[in-house]
Amino acid sequence: MINLTKPGAVIFTKDIARLAKFYEALLSMAVVHSEPDHTVLESPDMQLVMHGIPKHIADTFVITSPPERRTDTAIKLFFTVDDLAQARATAARLGGALNDQDREWEARGFRACDGHDPEGNVLQLRVSAP
Repeated sequence: MINLTKPGAVIFTKDIARLAKFYEALLSMAVVHSEPDHTVLESPDMQLVMHGIPKHIADTFVITSPPERRTDTAIKLFFTVDDLAQARATAARLGGALNDQDREWEARGFRACDGHDPEGNVLQLRVSAP
């Protein structure tokens, strides 16, 4: 059952199934609802909704392989993971990427690394720093 009181985000996508699989594996989330135009993922802490971009808009652009990072967006989502090295491998296996380890940085009790999903949406992953 979907918990409507959790914080979350909606990610608009050309390929709902691919992006849902990416975030489900990367963030250890579960699919709690799916329809042709959207999929809802949930963890104990949050929800992510993969929502299809309308076809008439999706047809106006191409997602390259590897995807071009969409660095000109106003928002970058960040998520907590257990292990950055493992997340880096998972992201690469599923069509995204995480910057190399030498580009990780620390602040305010966490270690972070930027990357992107299979459609080029920028993201940041964090782990607790000792």
